[in-house]
Amino acid sequence: MSDLHTEIKNALNILKQGGIILYPTDTIWGIGCDASNASAIEKIYKLKNRPDQKSMILLVDNENRLDAYVEKIPETAWSLIEYAENPLTIVFDKAKNLPLNLIAADGSIAIRVTRDEFSQKLSERLRKPLVSTSANISGEAYPAGFYDIDERIKAGVDYVVDWRQEEKNERKPSTIIRLKTNGQFEFIRK
Repeated sequence: MSDLHTEIKNALNILKQGGIILYPTDTIWGIGCDASNASAIEKIYKLKNRPDQKSMILLVDNENRLDAYVEKIPETAWSLIEYAENPLTIVFDKAKNLPLNLIAADGSIAIRVTRDEFSQKLSERLRKPLVSTSANISGEAYPAGFYDIDERIKAGVDYVVDWRQEEKNERKPSTIIRLKTNGQFEFIRK
């Protein structure tokens, strides 16, 4: 197994070349790319056999990056992020500065501030958000761990991160909250 620094460097090189990666996150294993690269995003939709009107989650390394991708951050968001005990993805209205194939038809975008060492450092080094979508074919169960990932996914990415592959603990997808610009929110996935 490689060390963290080497794996971040390897993944970063692939992302900068427009490639897609299979990587560990603060939740389940994900397929990711540079969230500003529309052609890399399209590769993920094709690999997952996923309809492109079904948008994907972005990971950012810290909450200060939110303003770059959302027109108006409701005050409620800061408290939700600060006090969330488990990984929390927030769906914000009015996305901006992102490729159209990443933004939902209603103009919203789902963003999570990752607290995971690998994905946080990778996003920080890339200086952009990462796309994060479950490492499965659309419609199939999400993988509980690395060894549950379909071989078609492993073969279809440009790089498989060699970090935390041996973990046996089953992780779950994040909680998802839809947050309106007026501060009201609803749970989409608990």
